[in-house]
Amino acid sequence: MPVDLAALERLQSLPRVPLASAPTPIEDMPRLRTALGGRATLLVKRDDAIAFAFGGNKVRKLQLVAADAKARGADALVTCGGVQSNHARATAAVAARLGMACVLIANGTPPARPTANALLARVLGADVRYVASRDERAPAMDAAAAELRTAGRRPVVIPLGASTALGAAAYAQAIGEMLGQVDAPQAIVHASSSGGTQAGLVAGCRLHGLETRVLGISADGASAVIEEEVRRILRDLEGLLAIDQGALSTAPLEVDDTFFGEGYGVPTGASEEAVSLTARNEGFFVDHTYTAKAMAGLIARVRAREFDRGTVLFWHTGGQVGLFA
Repeated sequence: MPVDLAALERLQSLPRVPLASAPTPIEDMPRLRTALGGRATLLVKRDDAIAFAFGGNKVRKLQLVAADAKARGADALVTCGGVQSNHARATAAVAARLGMACVLIANGTPPARPTANALLARVLGADVRYVASRDERAPAMDAAAAELRTAGRRPVVIPLGASTALGAAAYAQAIGEMLGQVDAPQAIVHASSSGGTQAGLVAGCRLHGLETRVLGISADGASAVIEEEVRRILRDLEGLLAIDQGALSTAPLEVDDTFFGEGYGVPTGASEEAVSLTARNEGFFVDHTYTAKAMAGLIARVRAREFDRGTVLFWHTGGQVGLFA
């Protein structure tokens, strides 16, 4: 697809709440490359280094999502996630910054002593409500929003992971940010779950006319399920940017679901090795739920000589708070 200058202009004009200083750093990973016996240049894009609310991809997304909520007159945010949700923590921080109420629906057992993201959500003043299963989250969010409206509030419900067209648009913008720092890499490797980050990266590459391979490493689901969600978000993004149907949603997608092991948030031998190798060779941290599994996917490919030339960029989407759970 050729560069779409008109769509890129519309993309960059989307309103945002300034939460993250741009650009986030891109760093070389020479010691990790040597430890793996690799030949390709390994880079890392450090969205974990965003200062606001311990950073991560959710902060980048929420800049656009929160701006839209403000424009709609919201004074409360409602969202959901797991007990140790990075998105829930970031949403609670955004609500605090903007002087809004925040209700978080968490699926799982209430911790006797909150730690990590669960602790931070409470410190930030969020009203955390627990449900037993993922299927109960959407009805519970709707009920919380109705309760807030009855109390005279103006809530906005943010879907899981802020994986909407606006959330994805933030990562389409981020591709432009990346190109201001380095030449287009051969591949981008990142953790993929609710689909918004991958949709944004794919869209950004497509709009800029890049042939960069975008490889999502699943954190908790089958590749077919994530790919379907990514395509749904891309279709919505086509509407948001007023571009032809299929311009983004027909792009090739690649999701690897062989690294999430026994499920969401459950460490694997490969993710434990990734945490150690990354910390001991490059001095930054990945978490077992998302980024360690993505890093494990990168490590396996470097060792197998799949990435044997050019430049590969690991997009660090944060989550290191989870190491303290």
